[in-house]
Amino acid sequence: MPRGVMPRRPAKTGRHEGAMLNTRRITVSAKSGKSPGSGVTAATRSSGAANVAKKSLTAPSKGTASAAPKSYNPTSPERVSEILRGLDQLYPDVTCALTHKDPWELLVATILSAQSTDVRVNMVTPELFKKYPTVRDVAKLEPQQLEGDIRSTGFFRNKSKSVVGAARKVVNEFGGKVPDNMDDLLTLPGVARKTANVVLGTWFRKAEGLVVDTHVHRISRRLELTKNNDPKTIEQDLMRIIPREKWILFSHQVIWHGRKLCFARSPKCADCLLENICHAEDKTWSTVEKHKGAKA
Repeated sequence: MPRGVMPRRPAKTGRHEGAMLNTRRITVSAKSGKSPGSGVTAATRSSGAANVAKKSLTAPSKGTASAAPKSYNPTSPERVSEILRGLDQLYPDVTCALTHKDPWELLVATILSAQSTDVRVNMVTPELFKKYPTVRDVAKLEPQQLEGDIRSTGFFRNKSKSVVGAARKVVNEFGGKVPDNMDDLLTLPGVARKTANVVLGTWFRKAEGLVVDTHVHRISRRLELTKNNDPKTIEQDLMRIIPREKWILFSHQVIWHGRKLCFARSPKCADCLLENICHAEDKTWSTVEKHKGAKA
């Protein structure tokens, strides 16, 4: 499993926010009309700093979200570049987690991964491909014959129809080879843009779009890169702001980010390199203002 660079967890003492402590001290002094050091004992400073540190540590996670400032542009090139740099540090060399040896195996694995996990699919496909080694072997089957082999991935009846249907079309219309373009891939049963983008990007290294799975959907909304819920619209939003040469890697990086840190529930915000530029309303820990509506 690829390993990225994991940031050091913020100090629980709150002393990493020294600038916040200094600002608080100056504000208090200004109100009292005294200089920051006058009439204040070392013990008083220490006690006051401890209280402010405690507040600065707990307040961000409990604070209410507010609307984003009018001047704030979450999809500005500068902010998008900063997000991409953070992902590059965390997940520099990641790729598709589905086990495969050729484009047909990748296509089947991606179809089976719908409403399932890559771990589960990777448990099923080795025996499946050993039993039916080629696309022509699968094309000879009836869908019912495949159901028992893929039952544990869920929705096995529909998936069986899709896999067998795709195999027959690949054999009958594409000479037994998985097509390497979006238009032809979308004619295969069980293949929508997500599956087509996985195959094109991972195997053929063609950036025709971005994979939008549940992780990309959730994290793109948290990072305010889109406000939409429809996967096709989210893909279009991302295509407008992510450089094309990063489309393939970006999708893989965000998927891994969703598996490692940015969970649907209780994301590990304190361990995230993107924490200081993420204003998600449902963050579990924050050093920046949360924005209302920026959530999964």
